[in-house]
Amino acid sequence: MGDPKFSRKSYDTPSHPWQGERIKAEVVVVRQYGLKNKTELWKAQTILRNFRKQSRELQARLRGGEAQAKVESDALLAKCARIGVLPSDGTLNDILQLNEESILNRRLQTLVFEKGLSSTIGQARQMIVHGHIFINGHRVTVPGYIVTRLEESSVEYDPASPFTDEMHPMRMSAEQAAASMALKAEQAAKEEAAAAAAAKADAEEAGITAEDGEI
Repeated sequence: MGDPKFSRKSYDTPSHPWQGERIKAEVVVVRQYGLKNKTELWKAQTILRNFRKQSRELQARLRGGEAQAKVESDALLAKCARIGVLPSDGTLNDILQLNEESILNRRLQTLVFEKGLSSTIGQARQMIVHGHIFINGHRVTVPGYIVTRLEESSVEYDPASPFTDEMHPMRMSAEQAAASMALKAEQAAKEEAAAAAAAKADAEEAGITAEDGEI
């Protein structure tokens, strides 16, 4: 365990620090999710990397007929479903298809913004740090806190916070909240269409046609 005053890092840094394309992509994600710095992004990537590593190892052990691997795979899938990155019927292969956005979307900061409790992603971070957000009746001041599915519905303002007043000048209006949700839905539809197009292109390159999938 070691001395608590000298805790280990909870993330891995890039193996090649000076890669232009990666740096530009990281800057975009940091701004999109209102992250304080790239360290928060690297933490999400490390969580994802660990999930993928466990999935690959468990699939290999399952093919070898190891009984303990089934127990560990069920526990891993249950954990991924609990934090909301996979549906309840997800598989180990589904874990390999996750990306860093899957983890970032479960951060408290992101959910506060998506639920319309803040007008911007930056304001969401400020509200959390300043103690205006409750989860299950308790104040949470960590923007990077991973919210579980059970906790998601309980994300709300601190009852004593001035933000509970609907006339507060910093509150998001109903029209702004609706516009934000519509924009997110449009972006999700575009991403789904892009993923479908990429899958179709891969299938065509592999020589797989639509007739091959018919029964």
